Amino acid sequence: MKKTSVTLLSAAILSALSMSANACTGLIVGKGASVDGSIMIARNEDFGINNWNKHLAYRPAKKNEAGEWKLGNGLVVPMPEQFYGYSAIPDWDAHTVDSNGKFYEERGINEFNVAISATTSAEVNDKAQEVDPLVENGVIEAVIPTLILPQVKTAKEGVELLGKYIEQYGAGEGNSLYIADVNEAWLVEIGSGHHWIAVKVPDDSYAMIANGLRIHGVDLNSKDVLHSKNLLAFVQEHQLLDKPNAKSFNFAKAFGVVGDVYNIDREWLGQKMLSASNKQETRQDQYPLFMKPDQKISVQDVANVLGATYEGTQLEANGERPMRVERQLESHVIQLRKDMPKELQGLIWQSFGVLPESVLVPLYSSLQEYPTPYQTGSDTYTDESAYWQFRSLTALATANPDKYLPMLKETWDKEETKLYQQVSSLDATLKTLYQSDKQAALNMASDYSYGQLQRTLSMATEIRYKMMTDLTKSTEKKYSEEEFKKIMSL
Repeated sequence: MKKTSVTLLSAAILSALSMSANACTGLIVGKGASVDGSIMIARNEDFGINNWNKHLAYRPAKKNEAGEWKLGNGLVVPMPEQFYGYSAIPDWDAHTVDSNGKFYEERGINEFNVAISATTSAEVNDKAQEVDPLVENGVIEAVIPTLILPQVKTAKEGVELLGKYIEQYGAGEGNSLYIADVNEAWLVEIGSGHHWIAVKVPDDSYAMIANGLRIHGVDLNSKDVLHSKNLLAFVQEHQLLDKPNAKSFNFAKAFGVVGDVYNIDREWLGQKMLSASNKQETRQDQYPLFMKPDQKISVQDVANVLGATYEGTQLEANGERPMRVERQLESHVIQLRKDMPKELQGLIWQSFGVLPESVLVPLYSSLQEYPTPYQTGSDTYTDESAYWQFRSLTALATANPDKYLPMLKETWDKEETKLYQQVSSLDATLKTLYQSDKQAALNMASDYSYGQLQRTLSMATEIRYKMMTDLTKSTEKKYSEEEFKKIMSL
């Protein structure tokens, strides 16, 4: 390519980097709140446009040479001595500006079963922005999994390392993100250029997150709360809260924008779905940070929340921005299961495109290679891309949504039910096999996930063919019997 073309392409991609996945919805489930004792962190990755292809990738462990580590958005930090291996789901164009940029890797699990989902973007209020401005080339969504996953062995270590980077180099965005291991899950929030907070999710509870900062009512001195240095003093000095209370601290109000219906409608809906017995008015400024579910939460329950609309609720007519939107790129539910062998404790349920019209496929952490269609494609449609095969189903369905959307949801719901059952059965087999032949168990898990990626992709392609055929037939003109005979005789 000519130098001018490269410059223009780089500018376009860097512009896209600034357009973070600014409308995501997430959920964290404590191990005591789930049906199988697993910790779950889950999120829809939504974007400003529909056709932004995602690829599956595995980053192997490696030793590094001393020097600078330049991340995709311009952030530069010292290069760590080594990287741990981890899985990711980067943007299709990550390599076009910088082969090591790894833009928007979004989620993954590393070899020590530390998982990250980053991020649900959040607005920083004007007063906080004025006294501690966001930093150009600081820590942002586009680099967080890349920055943290290859360096940490526990979730808490990940929180502390991220906090260290924010305080030293600054943050470029307000964000919420989720960091977990087999023992605990943390909700982390970035509220300004250098201030952050993290809260451990209670084992018996869940956290429902939209695009506003959520953390409030927490004790800054609790062992389950981590935060930036001098956080309380900073809030007091700059009067970000009228009466800051260290024992019931409102980080969301100090740094964010509370009461925005764009966010609180989703928070209300998620809590209504999982804790219906707790009656709450709509459009409160802040909803409880953590809630106990009425019943233990399954992967399917999480998927239902991430695919929800306001249909059948009191917000059906005027609810703002539901969980399901047509600009979803992918959705993931990450499970961390302490009762499984170490290499199989992490399981990512991964979909492409719009979740209710797609399927969550179980990817065991032993899987490090992926079918070519899941590593292929750009922002232009191609039959060879898995992302486009799944995403095109929603696009086709818009031609007759009343007919096709229910059909897609029913088809994939049945398929997911089969996959949930298969994984439950396979887990038992893998545990037993692991005791006698570790490598055989890891191979079996990897082969299963690889096969399901291929099989569900074939299903998506077949469904697309059938929909195209049906749509084509629907455009046929209705002729009289006499006209039709004449046409066919020509």
